[in-house]
Amino acid sequence: TEPDQAFRAARELLQSAGLRGKVAVVTGAAGAIGYGICEVLLENGATVVATDLAGEKLDGVAKDLDAIAPGQSMGLAMDVTSPEGVGAALDQVYAKYDRLDIVVHNAGIAYVAKIVEMDVERFQMLEKVNVDGTLIVRKEAGRRMIDRGAGGDIVIMSTKNVPSPSAGFGAYSATKAAC
Repeated sequence: TEPDQAFRAARELLQSAGLRGKVAVVTGAAGAIGYGICEVLLENGATVVATDLAGEKLDGVAKDLDAIAPGQSMGLAMDVTSPEGVGAALDQVYAKYDRLDIVVHNAGIAYVAKIVEMDVERFQMLEKVNVDGTLIVRKEAGRRMIDRGAGGDIVIMSTKNVPSPSAGFGAYSATKAAC
């Protein structure tokens, strides 16, 4: 399945990346792929800030991650569609850890529908999260990394549906490809 393939690829890449002492922010951490990315980062020595919309799922992820590596992670509510919210969340990361080395932008939503049956408002929500959210996270994280002169890495997660969309995934594939 797609999440299993993504986990394997991420694990292989991260195991060789030298992450001990690095601080990583993961968006969309309350979903399966985001959670898996957080686990692999923790397993490889990074401090992890798991972000997603506020709620029970994010709270559960934060609790689970703390059980894996006590004191090496935190959950932080962040809406990727809000420039002010993303900026404030990243400022909290810097306030707590005095650094930000890696941002894995994984947040995204899917909408499965045939184009001729698609609801315009739902498609616009896809654009807001999958396209605008990607720009906002890159812009806010990049600005802070540059301002502090320490650099960093921003990883944008996409989908196998970009080069080969599944039936009904045209809107999702288009918005993920736009990033």
